[in-house]
Amino acid sequence: MTQHSGRCPLCEGEKAPGVTTFAVDLGHGVVMVRRVPAQVCALCGEAWLDDAVTQKLEAIVDRAREAQAMVEVTDWPDVA
Repeated sequence: MTQHSGRCPLCEGEKAPGVTTFAVDLGHGVVMVRRVPAQVCALCGEAWLDDAVTQKLEAIVDRAREAQAMVEVTDWPDVA
């Protein structure tokens, strides 16, 4: 069944632009990025990221992995 792009596939709530926190465990450390732009369900709070945001997050995680950071907490970079 095809779902409307504005509806949450988990609970059928309405998705709207918002922000979320992204965290990943690298094994040797943790990376957390706050205020990440996302589509967030108003009912259950689940968040979805678009491809451009995901690519930027992957670059942030790769930099932390290369630096072997134990803990890295950052806010979402301003996009020009």
